[in-house]
Amino acid sequence: MVIRYILFALISTVANLGFQFLSFQLYGGFMAIYVAMAVGTLAGLVVKYILDKRYIFYHETQSKKEDAQKFMLYSLMGVFTTFIFWGVEIGFDKVFGGATAKYVGGFIGLAIGYSIKYFLDKRFVFVTKEA
Repeated sequence: MVIRYILFALISTVANLGFQFLSFQLYGGFMAIYVAMAVGTLAGLVVKYILDKRYIFYHETQSKKEDAQKFMLYSLMGVFTTFIFWGVEIGFDKVFGGATAKYVGGFIGLAIGYSIKYFLDKRFVFVTKEA
């Protein structure tokens, strides 16, 4: 399962950073880095939720309402880890400058965030109800 979780984290990271890159290609105006980070974060979040729910925690929701509630809770658990990710990415951008530094910082920040997020999701989001 650890290998699968790492693989899914990498897939989500590629989605996140790929959407950031696309965002920069489409928009380079005011606060472009923050717009790109938000777009990338949303893309990575959706990809990771689907993969984690199905292949890590083997969780099946009973309704669209329950799925939406799980996604909201999953997203809430990601707020703290997103601040870690954004902090590292922005830090690398400010300290080292340039796109390469920003993406390296983003990769490192996501790796740290996903490691913490696994335990939060296991404990609070994908909890198996006992009968």
